[in-house]
Amino acid sequence: MKEQGIELAVSTVIFALRPHPRSGETALWLPLVRRIREPHVGRWALPGGPLQCDEELSASARHTLERTTGLTSNYLEQLYSFGAPDRSPQRVVSIVYWALVRADEAARAIDGENVEWFLADEVPELAFDHNTIVTYALNRLRGKITYSPIARFFLSPEFTLAELRAVHEAVLRKKIDPANFRRQALATKTLVPTGTVLTGTSHRPPALYRFQVNPTPERLRP
Repeated sequence: MKEQGIELAVSTVIFALRPHPRSGETALWLPLVRRIREPHVGRWALPGGPLQCDEELSASARHTLERTTGLTSNYLEQLYSFGAPDRSPQRVVSIVYWALVRADEAARAIDGENVEWFLADEVPELAFDHNTIVTYALNRLRGKITYSPIARFFLSPEFTLAELRAVHEAVLRKKIDPANFRRQALATKTLVPTGTVLTGTSHRPPALYRFQVNPTPERLRP
């Protein structure tokens, strides 16, 4: 959509948890698309495109997610608007969203010919100002996971405390003491025991939890 020489676009930063290729531990990933036209032909970029006149912003972001990965997301939030005059040869203002995808959903993601997943902290030099956008999104996610139950969108409805801790460790890129994490996580009063345990383990089966609906969490220190 163009108005007074300014083009509006919508891009989406899509985060998912996948195994690290070297360590096998849970790590944070995002998909990028290879540009097939100028400017920056051949360079990787965030999924996105021009905003259509008859399309809402959030709908455009969801379509980007589905078109790029074949996935849908239970969490989609507007991140920021990026509109520096020199970010593109033409004046383009991008409204950027960020989305979270569960690990089991990410495993079913479609890898297109020009779509590839990258470790979120190891992305190459991207087109336009997309490296800045990725950094902005990472900072938002890493800040928000310390004071809100946003980790739930990476998890199945029922999970163990170890699985929840693995999400925090992957997002924050640091090891967390299990005992301290357990104490702090339960103190937030956002977790509810399901009364069941994880089956199929060789040791004492861990308890399963779920998040409360519409909780009012206390801050969880990293």
